[in-house]
Amino acid sequence: MKKVLCFRPVGQKELDLVKESGYRTWPPRLPEQPIFYPVTNEEYAIALTQWNVTDFGKGYVTRFYVNKEFMDRYPIKCVGADGHTEWWIPAEDLDELNKNIVGKIEVIREYGPS
Repeated sequence: MKKVLCFRPVGQKELDLVKESGYRTWPPRLPEQPIFYPVTNEEYAIALTQWNVTDFGKGYVTRFYVNKEFMDRYPIKCVGADGHTEWWIPAEDLDELNKNIVGKIEVIREYGPS
């Protein structure tokens, strides 16, 4: 089985929910969050996390793998500069994404106020 490496910047509240799942699933989206946005590279996830630190005081970069067959349904979107690439997964597909996660969601970086 082939898998795709994904990254996601998260704040404390989202990370707490991921921890509750045993680092196995992403929490449901809120009504104002119709899309789940994993990003394609660590550098972009770091940049997004550092912006979140400015707004929320703390942020984390997570890394996880998803079955390639599932991720192939969603084209990669470039949302700015080169390297600012992500998948747009509709919130209604999040349960299926969670079923396609291979292994655990890992916290690979943590940022706080300087």
